[in-house]
Amino acid sequence: MKIAVFNGSARKENTYALAEAFREGAEAAGHEVEVYQVGKMKIGGCLGCEYCHTKGEGNCVQKDDFEKILPAYKEADMIVFASPIYYFAMNTHMQAAIQRVYCIGKPLKAKKAALLLSSGSDGVYDSAIAQFKDYMAYAGIENAGIITAHGSENKSGSKLEEVREFAKSL
Repeated sequence: MKIAVFNGSARKENTYALAEAFREGAEAAGHEVEVYQVGKMKIGGCLGCEYCHTKGEGNCVQKDDFEKILPAYKEADMIVFASPIYYFAMNTHMQAAIQRVYCIGKPLKAKKAALLLSSGSDGVYDSAIAQFKDYMAYAGIENAGIITAHGSENKSGSKLEEVREFAKSL
């Protein structure tokens, strides 16, 4: 299975560790995994200009780093979103990477998706989880699982092993 992991973190921190643990587990199970560090990319939010659905033929009018990840949205069998939680939502890097898929409507081949969330506090995930579930329902993609980590859990051996085992089970 070809898996695209979109990591919203801009630095090597908690979300980075979760995404890497997922990659390790999935590769150990024989899957092909590509991790995209969207937190380090320059991706503007969707402008709602409709260029993609009129003159653009599925291509966004904005020419930025989204062009580097769009092929993954088109070709991956599974997508994984790994995002830190900032003020009860996925961070803006992840939001932009998700919203810009509007140009093609939804990931084209993905049958499964997963969500990895990292935060400093427990109980701050509801908004991000609801967005993920709604998006997967709209796209007709199976929710393969959601893993959250907060505080010292983020880089704990047991949490990273949970993520690896989850990825191996896919």
